[in-house]
Amino acid sequence: MLLLLLGAAPAGAIVTPVETGLTTTTVGLQPRSELFHEGEPKSFANETGHVVLHGTSVYAIYWDPQNQFHHEWLVRIDSFFRRMGASSGQLNAAFADLGQFRDRSNTGAVYKTVFKGAYSDTAKYPVGGCVDPNSSFTSKPIVCLTDAQLREQLQSFITSHGLPKGMNSIFYLLTPPGVAVCVDAAATRCSDYEVSELEEKKEERKSVGYEASFCSYHSDVSPTNEVSGDENTILYAVIPWSAGTAGASGLQPGKRVYKEAFDCQDGGWSPEKHEENREQPKISKADEETLATGNAEEKAKIEKRIQLEGPHQEEPSQEGKGEIGDYAPGLADVIINQIAVEQSNTVTNPLLNAWQDSEGKEVTDECRNQFASTAGPGGGAIPGSGVADEHTEAGTLSNTELSSPELGYGAYDINNVFNLSRAERSGCEGGVGLVARFTAPNPVNANELVDVDGMESTVSLLEAAAFEPAGAPTKTYATFSWNFGDGTPEVKGFAPGAPPCEAPWLSPCAASSFHSYQYGGTYQVKLTVTDVAGNTSGVTHSITVVGPAPPSPSGASPAAGGQAGSAAGGGSGAGAGSGAKPAPIPAAAAVVASRSLRRALRHGLVVRYSVSERVTGHFEVLLATSLARRLRLHGPNASGLATGTPPQTVIGKAFLVTAAGGRNTVTIQFSKATAARLARLQRASLMLRLVVRNAASGSSTVLSTVTLSR
Repeated sequence: MLLLLLGAAPAGAIVTPVETGLTTTTVGLQPRSELFHEGEPKSFANETGHVVLHGTSVYAIYWDPQNQFHHEWLVRIDSFFRRMGASSGQLNAAFADLGQFRDRSNTGAVYKTVFKGAYSDTAKYPVGGCVDPNSSFTSKPIVCLTDAQLREQLQSFITSHGLPKGMNSIFYLLTPPGVAVCVDAAATRCSDYEVSELEEKKEERKSVGYEASFCSYHSDVSPTNEVSGDENTILYAVIPWSAGTAGASGLQPGKRVYKEAFDCQDGGWSPEKHEENREQPKISKADEETLATGNAEEKAKIEKRIQLEGPHQEEPSQEGKGEIGDYAPGLADVIINQIAVEQSNTVTNPLLNAWQDSEGKEVTDECRNQFASTAGPGGGAIPGSGVADEHTEAGTLSNTELSSPELGYGAYDINNVFNLSRAERSGCEGGVGLVARFTAPNPVNANELVDVDGMESTVSLLEAAAFEPAGAPTKTYATFSWNFGDGTPEVKGFAPGAPPCEAPWLSPCAASSFHSYQYGGTYQVKLTVTDVAGNTSGVTHSITVVGPAPPSPSGASPAAGGQAGSAAGGGSGAGAGSGAKPAPIPAAAAVVASRSLRRALRHGLVVRYSVSERVTGHFEVLLATSLARRLRLHGPNASGLATGTPPQTVIGKAFLVTAAGGRNTVTIQFSKATAARLARLQRASLMLRLVVRNAASGSSTVLSTVTLSR
């Protein structure tokens, strides 16, 4: 066995050929690991443009003739599949980052998943095709199955039930506790591993068997087209029980090393403070003295605390005791992370010949054990507690929230994926950051140049590889498009960094742009940003131009060119739509004075504003509804937002009445309950909305975003 291991690919390699007797089976392995952020990101590529998946139908098959999967695990896992499908197209999950990875069709692995359901397969297990390296992993060892046996059963299952093969289906084959899985009959790479008594005593994970063990893997059966796949291809992922036994009754192994499964989840690293830190016990001198001289009860208490402070897994779905009286339902969260890993790797490397680095590492392996939230509401908030519960021996941190209309929201801890746009910086993402932003200038005169800068925008998927029908890949870039609201053609171009934009700010580089208006009025300027995965974000602001009104069309009342609406696309005036001259629209601006979250929660959010005339109105502070729910913040839903804006909850409000135009400040106070819940965050992304109306019933709405940090 040792000779076979030495001849195989390194344990860290992911796309791994394994000798299985007369043939070689290539699999995409997810090895157990406590390492952080490994890989060769600069070499990550798909030079030949091999196929990726442009949408997937997902099937879950539990091979469990002895009914070892508790139904609470099935509920949690199937709910994840359901929410993963229902959340397709959303940007707040790592799956959204995969759209940047393209194939020769120049189409990306877009987040478009349909869960086709789950099935418990009760077919009897065959005679074990391998020897379990550690039959004491659970108190009830069942069987050791090889990849060949799993393939055979999967093919039989698909045929007997008439399920569709092909490059749009992924089959997840899950096995319960007590079933070991080995890629080969020689058991050189298995889901179980052997640990010596000394390693167990020191709680070390260094054995040869451990280094070769895995948490899950994906592969394919492609009898008629190994390179590109076809209607006969079967894409599958094997998810053995890799969640350990912490908190479970009846599954406790004799050795603690097997109890914890953090090495199949986050590797014992915590992103609580927006940087990944190793979970380590805090041992004081007093602790050392007690351990040396204290009584048995005192020692046991400290030893238990040290154990809980050490590396441990996260179970965001844990809810106390389960239905059978133990604390094991949350173990399903470790399995869910493996499913998410294999989903990301399969859609970007389905036939194990597409996106990977020079060492065979796939899109999740470049970011191994990195769970910091990088996109979505809250500026990357990590809800939950990193402190391990004494019963489950797990924390409750989560970095991803998925939802479906039927099931509502669910919190998950999912490994980040690689962002090709940040290859030089080994960038990893847990979702797509895409927010169009620019600041409108002060009122200007007609025929003066207006300068607008879209580089305020957040665009995490800025560049990617693009493919033609033949030849080497080239690069493509995010685009910026400006509609200046005066009937002139849109200005569209690339982001800085694209070769055509090497001379900054020149066409066709359009992240920033100049424009001049011929006539006076208030114009609605819209910026639309499209990233390399095809995701879009838009924002609209008003620009006031002082000058002569445009000439009136024959037989119509004169009106200011482009004058209508507001910064949020809504505005009003007397006689609007009736042919009467619209009421003048007041100009307004508002900006948060301080970016300190701590100060805002203690003393209120200070806002500087300016208005062009006497107005009445109100300010609203908005928080993404998805984050508000996670923080258990309640408030009215914000209405009237632009199409495509995520739902927002109003968490603060202040009224505005002015006697004349000018500048001033206002302080928006948060309630005690709201401040207490926001205090859990390290950063908070808020939206500020100012709505004003003048005496002529003309109104304007100004929107801006701000991220407050501690």
